[in-house]
Amino acid sequence: MKIIDGGVCAAKGFKAGAMRCGIRKSQTKKDLAMILSDCECSAAAVYTTNRVKAAPILLTMEHLKNGKARAVIVNSGNANACAPFGIENARREAMAAARALNVPLEDVIVASTGVIGQTLNVECIEENAGNMEMKYDNSLTAAEAIMTTDTKVKTIAVEFELEGTACRIGGICKGSGMIHPNMGTMLSFITTDCAISPEMIQKALKADVKKTFNRVTVDGDTSTNDMCTVLANGMAGNETITQEGKNFDAFCEALHAVTEDLARKIAGDGEGASKLMTCTVAGAADEVTAELLSKSICSSSLVKAAMFGSDANWGRVLCAMGYSGAPFNTEEVTVEFASKAGSIAVCEKGRGLDFSEETAKKILSEEEVEINVTLKEGDGKVTCWGCDLTYDYVKINGDYRT
Repeated sequence: MKIIDGGVCAAKGFKAGAMRCGIRKSQTKKDLAMILSDCECSAAAVYTTNRVKAAPILLTMEHLKNGKARAVIVNSGNANACAPFGIENARREAMAAARALNVPLEDVIVASTGVIGQTLNVECIEENAGNMEMKYDNSLTAAEAIMTTDTKVKTIAVEFELEGTACRIGGICKGSGMIHPNMGTMLSFITTDCAISPEMIQKALKADVKKTFNRVTVDGDTSTNDMCTVLANGMAGNETITQEGKNFDAFCEALHAVTEDLARKIAGDGEGASKLMTCTVAGAADEVTAELLSKSICSSSLVKAAMFGSDANWGRVLCAMGYSGAPFNTEEVTVEFASKAGSIAVCEKGRGLDFSEETAKKILSEEEVEINVTLKEGDGKVTCWGCDLTYDYVKINGDYRT
């Protein structure tokens, strides 16, 4: 497996396009994107666990009941969530894509991101979607169009082999704030030319997001609009994957490489963030326990604030573990901070160690920092991703709507 260029256009038979149609206040930013496969695809998706689900999610759930799709339309600037005419406007947006791309309405995935509670200006989508230029090398433009408070484009693609047949899988995503485990304000669109059945691609995606996107936290808020979709058009020509085995495992490995990379990029680009924070808990009784502990640490506002200040305040790590709800032996906890500048142990057997504050500050001043926690209760090991909590987070969210 190797990393390649191309994002959602890396796989054979996928086009993308983007444009500014007037949904956003900005006079320059693109706010509408579409992705199209040359042929029908096996399709899978996972959605937010928030009980309040945006209209595009409800419509996409309906469209994907048969496990098939061919196109995606996504707008930024308006979430079409808790909004007047929500389902009607989501359907009109899907119809605009269906007309523009000449595909059946039920083969269109719809997604939206932006402000909650405001009526979507669907008329501008209907008027402009047909003018969008769709090209086979246009992934970057589409990735830019779905950004809201994101500061960095998030894209990745890899090539892998299935019994001598080269297959490709790539994706784009957006996500910066209102992100918490169990999908945050995150839209992710993944495409592959691998031939795989709808049942197996859904199985692969559902298992994978538990270990990637659902292990990202920025601010503790789970969005109404989260969605991750995968389209597989089979144009690589491999024998269709219809059951578990080595080919399914190889596909899952490639999917994981894509989703983990995107998950890390989301965490590192959290609203106002200056650091990517990686937390690994090892030696827990089981994976469930390790995940509860790691998520709690990554979600702690006090831990995140300490990372912003490059402060080796390990007591906040133990505190977050303690209220996680996960059982563990508090007398057998080791905590280490690390980065490319080195590593330093700050706690052993649940008690503080003498350490150089100067060295610790140097380690925690890097753009990517690690919190490594070791227990002695089993083989459970989980890594979660988050970011520091900065002054800019409040600035961004204090007047986001107005």
